[in-house]
Amino acid sequence: MLSLRGLRRHYGDVVALDGLSFEAQEGRLLGFLGPNGAGKTTAMRSIFGLVEPDAGEVLWRDAPVDASVRRRFGYMPEQRGLYPKMPCAAQLSYFGQIHGMDRADADGAARRWLDELGLGERADDPVEALSHGNQQRVQLAAALVHDPELLVLDEPFSGLDPLGVASMEEVLREQAAEGRTIIFSSHQLDLVEALCDDVVIIHRGRAVRSGTIEAIRAASEQRRVEVTFEGAVDWTPPSPEVLDLVRRNGAVGALVPSSLDVDVLLASAREAGDVRGFRWEPPSLSELFVEAVGGAVSRSEVTA
Repeated sequence: MLSLRGLRRHYGDVVALDGLSFEAQEGRLLGFLGPNGAGKTTAMRSIFGLVEPDAGEVLWRDAPVDASVRRRFGYMPEQRGLYPKMPCAAQLSYFGQIHGMDRADADGAARRWLDELGLGERADDPVEALSHGNQQRVQLAAALVHDPELLVLDEPFSGLDPLGVASMEEVLREQAAEGRTIIFSSHQLDLVEALCDDVVIIHRGRAVRSGTIEAIRAASEQRRVEVTFEGAVDWTPPSPEVLDLVRRNGAVGALVPSSLDVDVLLASAREAGDVRGFRWEPPSLSELFVEAVGGAVSRSEVTA
């Protein structure tokens, strides 16, 4: 288990981390979310000693993280760290050796991961000869080549086409199933909701939501109501607060307070027209994100 406890980091007057605390469990995928500038990259870099916190600690299995422990971690930074003119296989072998593998094992692992990610035929090509998506795959292989216990990925799905996304998802699920701890950041919240077991949402350097996706959704003070009518009906939920009201093809949907009486809501809809369908459920992860960070982002800025 990875634990971040009370991390603080200032850059002059800018507060990057403000007492950030959360835990990532072994064998689980954790989505690390927040608006731009929330402190995600600073927190990730602190795990690897690339940023020294002003206060707080990073623990792995309840022990402080030092250089020898970090050699068992894998990191995929947002700003990719590959050597463009170096052949893919040689590069992966080099990264494996940096993490303590001998030459033969590193060479074998490099070839194996390139095959696994569909790049076996490009093993001897320089990275710069690959497409953006394939460079992403090589960067993932660089994080995996030494068989890490913890995998930290900063925006790993950025710029990938649907096939690349599916391939990345499969690898991450397999790694979690084998017991590894996996943390990744992403603005693709529908993907996070489908893939992750747990999420942490940070805002202004501190965690504002954390836990399983199901628990966070259930604890929300909002609910999504969707009513399908027979024909178009000009109905609005009887609530002092109605967000994201959408009327389309006889259906009306909105976010409303969770404290609303569902029976009263349904009775109001039936007075307005012939109700063919009624749904009352917790908000999606994208909606929870906007609820958690408030005015830091608009709803239109959340990537589906």
